[in-house]
Amino acid sequence: MDAAGRERYSRQILFPGIGERGQEALLAAHAVVVGCGALGSFHAAALARAGVGRITIVDRDYVEPGNLHRQWLFEESDAAEGLPKAAAAERHMARINSSVRARGVVADLTACNAAELLGGAGLILDGTDNFEARYLINDFAVSRGIPWIYGAAVGSYGLTMTVIPGRTACLRCVYPEPPAGPQPTCDTAGVLNAIVSAVASLQVADALKILCGRPDLVCPRITTLDVWSGGIRQIEGPARDPDCPACARREFPYLEESRRPPVSLCGRNAVQIHERERPIDLLELSSRLAPLGEVRVNAFALRFRIAPYEMTIFPDGRAIVKGTSDLGVARSLYARYVG
Repeated sequence: MDAAGRERYSRQILFPGIGERGQEALLAAHAVVVGCGALGSFHAAALARAGVGRITIVDRDYVEPGNLHRQWLFEESDAAEGLPKAAAAERHMARINSSVRARGVVADLTACNAAELLGGAGLILDGTDNFEARYLINDFAVSRGIPWIYGAAVGSYGLTMTVIPGRTACLRCVYPEPPAGPQPTCDTAGVLNAIVSAVASLQVADALKILCGRPDLVCPRITTLDVWSGGIRQIEGPARDPDCPACARREFPYLEESRRPPVSLCGRNAVQIHERERPIDLLELSSRLAPLGEVRVNAFALRFRIAPYEMTIFPDGRAIVKGTSDLGVARSLYARYVG
């Protein structure tokens, strides 16, 4: 580390838990942030400021005005341009810390691309909004021995749990199956920006312990908190389940899925479709759709409005259909306008 680096990270180096050796480890580390919304945008900015040398941000969505009250990395201009969150994050992180190698990947994490996007990471941070993605992360992380940090927030309530394969319980030890029935979302319960920053801060604190070479300092526990009622609770994490499908029996069904089904998106009257297997020429599609409705296209996505719906289509064929939560309607619109 040169003199400029010592000056930039001087307050972090003075902290005994990190020191110069820990800062060197951070500069050489690689973290992947999956989901760059309320939690993930905080993760990305905090890791960049801390000097984590390589940060990959994976996100399928784009910036909207309704994101700005809680998604810390974005500005009004990002929403006005309709930029993908991963692309906007990469741009802003370069301004925060030009020495960090930040890479934004506009993609939906699937079993097909998990090895490409997550492989080689020293740590995975969960900024997702659905259990399907978290079980996929868990299967991949456990199968490769990569630590990952689960986090969730809705309303004024949040929780976090760190998984260190081989040492702590994994997600499937605690939740063998996804929760049954409808769950609260930011669409039904709203969300406070204070809870997402609190949960994300706890996740980043454990991330720094791991990335600076002190995973032994991570306590195997589940932390829950409610910033409105003021309740904070930490309980010891359960022991590893000797019959856990993932970390005991080494069964990883979420890595065997060829693609995700359409899913309703958290906090949005919208459905994600990802059913094509070939790239889409956005300029060609733009010319085809222009006579039918309002079209905006850039290098990252095409946005097509035909009242009362709006479709955002990405080069890999994925689409977000806004204006409905009905999977059948979304599929029909995709088939009609994209083919």
